[in-house]
Amino acid sequence: MPSASEGALEIEAAGETLRLLPQCAVFWPRLRMLLMADAHLGKAAAFRNGGIPVPSGTTDENLQAIDRLVKDCGAKQVVFLGDLVHSAAARRAMSAAFAEWRERNAALDIVLVRGNHDRRAGGIPAEWRVDSVEEPYVVGPFALCHAPAEVAGSYGIAGHTHPCVNLRGRGREHLRLPCFWFRRGYAVLPAFGAFTGMADVEPDDTDRVYVVADDRVLAVN
Repeated sequence: MPSASEGALEIEAAGETLRLLPQCAVFWPRLRMLLMADAHLGKAAAFRNGGIPVPSGTTDENLQAIDRLVKDCGAKQVVFLGDLVHSAAARRAMSAAFAEWRERNAALDIVLVRGNHDRRAGGIPAEWRVDSVEEPYVVGPFALCHAPAEVAGSYGIAGHTHPCVNLRGRGREHLRLPCFWFRRGYAVLPAFGAFTGMADVEPDDTDRVYVVADDRVLAVN
């Protein structure tokens, strides 16, 4: 597993330097803040509890991935841009695992910008020690949201749609890759979770698109 610095790409947005990470997250160096969207923790466990055979261990994988990012980046704060948990059943299935992870990261400041799945799942357990806020959560020039939208006076950074692009080669080569999608008034982050789908986007000529491929973040036209 590469470190957060390997394969990352630094860009400018709203006058700030952001580091796009191949782990489908963003690091804001000035505030030592990690941004990630759509972890959907507990989704696989909830499916298994419902009798649907899906892979196990995805919550642990996601939490271990966050551990590595925090360590590699030297992050002091993590902001989840919505859909931290998938459902009420998912929250119950992984609550102990998250609480144990939180104990190991007691000094970390964690904020959740509530998404649609978080609202349906109910309240965040007190032992998680997560500050839950509504969107937009304005920090500096950025409006941190779950649903992509333009916010007056700020540049939005959101998730929710799990963006990806289709790349086609000269032959029949075809790749469908998660992407960071930067538009005129807001950006959309790819889903961080290891058990989530993706939705195709159609960027226009003014958009900036950065794909995650082979543990690298690359700009594409």
